[in-house]
Amino acid sequence: QVQLVESGGGLVQAGGSLRLSCAASGRTISTYAMAMGWFRQAPGKEREFVAAINWASTRTHYADSVKDRFTISRDNAKNTVYLQMNSLKPEDTAVYYCAASRAMPTRLEAGYDYWGQGTQVTVSS
Repeated sequence: QVQLVESGGGLVQAGGSLRLSCAASGRTISTYAMAMGWFRQAPGKEREFVAAINWASTRTHYADSVKDRFTISRDNAKNTVYLQMNSLKPEDTAVYYCAASRAMPTRLEAGYDYWGQGTQVTVSS
């Protein structure tokens, strides 16, 4: 089992920045060379893909809505994945979830085996 805990969410004004962290424990992401992803769910909407990264940090994927504003990264020695969010917009308001996959990074929720509980990000206009 892999436990994932997100942190770093909060309230920020439009144009501001936040960095989310996702710490893994248990059978860590290092043990299985897991790909990691970030998803988000806004009120009244379905959960959507945000970003993903492979084990070696050589491949990243982003949703078009966050490309050039968000950056996913990871520190395998710390079993932690990050999401740097810049130029935040009110439409980025959502609960952000990290997820771990034993396969390749993917935009599909079904491709992930473990999920965190989420952290709230609220962007005010």
